Amino acid sequence: MSNDFNTDVIVVGAGPAGISAAIEVAKNGRKVVLLERAQYPGSKNMFGGAVYHKALEAVFKDKVSELPYERIINEHTYSFLTEDSSVDLTYKNNSSKNAYAIKRFNLEHWMIEQAKQQGVYYSPNTLVKKLIQKNDCTVGVETEYEQYFAPIVILADGVNSLLAKKLGLRENFKSKDFILSAKEVIKLNKKTIEQRFNLKEDLSNGVNKQYFGSDFGSLKGIKNLFMMSYLYTFKDSISIGVGVNLEDLAKTKLNINEVLDEVKKHPNIAPLIAEGQLVEYSAHLIPEGGFKNLPKLTSNGVLIAGDAAGFVNSVHFEGTNFALISGKLAGETALIALDDNDFRESKLAVYKDKLEESFILKDLYSYRNVIDLLHYRANSLSVYYPNKIKEFFEIVTGVSCCSKAVEFRQFLFNFIKNRSIMELFKDIAAFFKCAVDVLLGK
Repeated sequence: MSNDFNTDVIVVGAGPAGISAAIEVAKNGRKVVLLERAQYPGSKNMFGGAVYHKALEAVFKDKVSELPYERIINEHTYSFLTEDSSVDLTYKNNSSKNAYAIKRFNLEHWMIEQAKQQGVYYSPNTLVKKLIQKNDCTVGVETEYEQYFAPIVILADGVNSLLAKKLGLRENFKSKDFILSAKEVIKLNKKTIEQRFNLKEDLSNGVNKQYFGSDFGSLKGIKNLFMMSYLYTFKDSISIGVGVNLEDLAKTKLNINEVLDEVKKHPNIAPLIAEGQLVEYSAHLIPEGGFKNLPKLTSNGVLIAGDAAGFVNSVHFEGTNFALISGKLAGETALIALDDNDFRESKLAVYKDKLEESFILKDLYSYRNVIDLLHYRANSLSVYYPNKIKEFFEIVTGVSCCSKAVEFRQFLFNFIKNRSIMELFKDIAAFFKCAVDVLLGK
């Protein structure tokens, strides 16, 4: 290490990506400074509530058994909502330990403690004002109080990374490339949660519900809104949230709080949170630009990981696993550069190679067109087909003293009559393209 530097690597941002990167570097004997603007880890408690075993295992190995999770998520329900009904598809695997429900504060506090054990120097309440440049290379950062110098800076400072923007690694933000998500944490008695969701007392199972559809009828413009909602069960609380594209909110002039309130009032959701006490509210931007809007991932002396790099698959509500693994890969790249004493962009390009070999860029590429197509056919996915599914099951489950054959023929006739051939063709083409993209992958 050159005498000009007082540490080997600086990591900006102590979320899952930043902590993962810092751990990877420190456990291999290098000095790491981890800077976080918040006062304590996990203070920005804005994620649905799931963290995934495989990603945790890749970073923490056998330490995963010590994770302070609240429930193992082994029941997943996908619901298509109409104004007064839902059609649900549930998958339950009692032996699964793929995902854990955990509070963001508990997750990041635990991760920070693991990082400290590896020798990471953690500095909270530290705002990085700018990157320090020398000879067209980033050589450190300037905070409100002091300067830190290192040959490599890893940016993991979140979705609206101003440092990456100032460095010219990303273009100006566009509203269509972001989701605005709002979430509430609602406290309920542990026994009440277990009764409502048929959960065990030993916390060995938990529920994640994902909701699609926006035909609630009470908000102006909501019928053409593509949105996704979620619910997670914890030990003695429930998190419920909704995500809507920022551009769509602007067009419909809706407030995200109005949308969340509407979701909470749905007759199939309201009973699940009834008599609960609101203990926390948060809202946060989530990157939705996907593969086609990724920033430049490297520069001389700089790597970008996690949300700052746009690594989120919003279709599957996956972000934490992308953050953990991209941080680990950034750390691995930093180690290679340190060993070779070469911090130029050409050397750091191995980071993108690692990302391409991992699931991260493969999945982002596979889903590169999905969100655009879902927005394009929002009325179909959020309104038309959920209502038609509802009508179909009303026939299947109802008794009208009329011939089922007549009822099904009338249903099919109305299905075609109320939807032009052109619209049906567009729906089929959009969904077929999504399926082909995902199946072919990268």
